[in-house]
Amino acid sequence: MLHQPSPRTRHYGDFYGVGPARDDESRPLWVVVGNCQAEALRLVLDGVPDRPYTTVRMPPVHELEQADVRPLHDLLARASVLLSQPIRDGYRDLPLGTAELAAHLPRTAQVIRWPVIRYAGLHPFQAIVRRPSDRSVVPPVVPYHDLRTVVAARNGLSVDDEWDVDVADAGFVAVAEASQAELARREGLQCDVAVSDVLGRSGAEAAHTINHPGNGVLTELGRRVLAALDVTATVPTPTRTLLGSVTAPLESRVLRARGIAAPSRTDWWFDGTVISPVEVHRSQLRWYGDNPDFVELAIARHAHTLDLLGLGTASVR
Repeated sequence: MLHQPSPRTRHYGDFYGVGPARDDESRPLWVVVGNCQAEALRLVLDGVPDRPYTTVRMPPVHELEQADVRPLHDLLARASVLLSQPIRDGYRDLPLGTAELAAHLPRTAQVIRWPVIRYAGLHPFQAIVRRPSDRSVVPPVVPYHDLRTVVAARNGLSVDDEWDVDVADAGFVAVAEASQAELARREGLQCDVAVSDVLGRSGAEAAHTINHPGNGVLTELGRRVLAALDVTATVPTPTRTLLGSVTAPLESRVLRARGIAAPSRTDWWFDGTVISPVEVHRSQLRWYGDNPDFVELAIARHAHTLDLLGLGTASVR
């Protein structure tokens, strides 16, 4: 009896070597590895007219399993370029580090490291927090933490208490500058291509969430990748939003403080559903009651941002 490939295998058919043969296999293969931003960058590169290379859609690195290592090694063995975000050796107890992957490339292949883009300039209260023992755990409703809710949990507030906070304009500006500076620091240490300088001047289009950059940022990243590889080509901006599955609220006070002329957004948009920040706050505050370690982790991980926002001794308004 023949077994049909799973939906996941069919979705990444070229990665797993299933499905019809491609008609562009004569062109050099570029392998793009990283988080959700990797597929977005790959789509930008795939949109280049008359591109002198081909790419393959593959799972994001945080979804790879032991069974995926062999297909990835097979892919790398015929690649001419590895475009990878900086990934530590032994990531998720698998040989998925950038250096570990590069070891499976042909001798003449090139490696270009590009940044994991995180930018809090538009969403200064938003945070990503991981539990070391299980990095897949995320809070309910939306997979982002809000530092105001974290502070409310720390201060023992109930779901009916006022939870928003007053922040001086200078605090929002400081968070944006610190976020951009931190990305620039990581780029200088780990990357061959940088994009941090694009974020501030991109205004409200810089990002949909702290880790979902906008199309303009991704397009400029694509241009810089091509330049690093001495490929002269026009990189068009994609016509559809590449990382638009989730869009965070955009507060008017943040835009005003940053001098950005753009419409504000009141609600979350997540997988086609409109969600109010109050619903997110109440659900996550209850969740912190059952997961208090996340409050401690968030405060430790984002202590500097909390200080910049004046939330070390937050006063509700």
